[in-house]
Amino acid sequence: MPGPSDIEPLDVRHLGRERVICCWRVGEVIVDPGPASCVGTLLRSLDGRVPRAILLTHVHLDHAGAAGTLAARWPEAEVLVHAIGAPHVVDPTRLLRSAARLYGADMDRLWGETLAVPEDRVRVLRGGETLDLAGGLEVAYAPGHASHHVVYLHRPSRTAFTGDVAGVRIPPDGPALAPTPPPDIDVEAWHASLDALAAWAPERLALTHFGAIDDPAGQIAATRASLDAHAALAREVDETEFIARVRAEIAERADPGTAAVYEQAAPPAQLHAGLVRYWARAPRQII
Repeated sequence: MPGPSDIEPLDVRHLGRERVICCWRVGEVIVDPGPASCVGTLLRSLDGRVPRAILLTHVHLDHAGAAGTLAARWPEAEVLVHAIGAPHVVDPTRLLRSAARLYGADMDRLWGETLAVPEDRVRVLRGGETLDLAGGLEVAYAPGHASHHVVYLHRPSRTAFTGDVAGVRIPPDGPALAPTPPPDIDVEAWHASLDALAAWAPERLALTHFGAIDDPAGQIAATRASLDAHAALAREVDETEFIARVRAEIAERADPGTAAVYEQAAPPAQLHAGLVRYWARAPRQII
């Protein structure tokens, strides 16, 4: 039964940079494999180990873009994803079209080729399940960052794998930021998801951006504060001022190298765009 010693952070070194995207290995499963552009690094880190399952917190390309490539490589591995996100791993056309509006000509450089996962390899989640994997994993539905987001609690180690719900925090001592890219931000739902995460009383959080947090309550509180502060700021100032203030917030706590990681993991322009869309109350999309 996997315990804390069998939980391994795998830095996929997005665009060659450390501390941007972390795939987690939990015994015989991996959580959020990262983008297809980083598959080579992930495979080298796994060193021949073949996961039994690929668990996705949500289908955004920085978390799940490699799922189709890995499913083709590992024909026995299933892919677990929330019901709202499942159609977009089976047919990523709409997902890619949505992402292209943000990334334009940088799509291939950033994310590589995103392949479909065969429908019969997908296990659909809705939240509330207990998975007979890695010694036992609980699933909770956790929208707010994305309408199809879930989080996983590894029962033996009391480690919660949180995707983007518990924020971005770049080690060694950067601030906690709530990542709020378009199109799916819902501040109220996000707070409810943080409530559900806190109710698990995890002993540690495993962030995709980036690494283990041994003060779950502090990280959850800091993510709440960031979400509310940035949501308010996005109503008060324009994009240029918003970006400047977020960068100043990061610079207060982070050295220049770490600040560059934040720019890659949670671009301030995208934080602003997602919150502007939230305040406009545009019709919610599902990706």
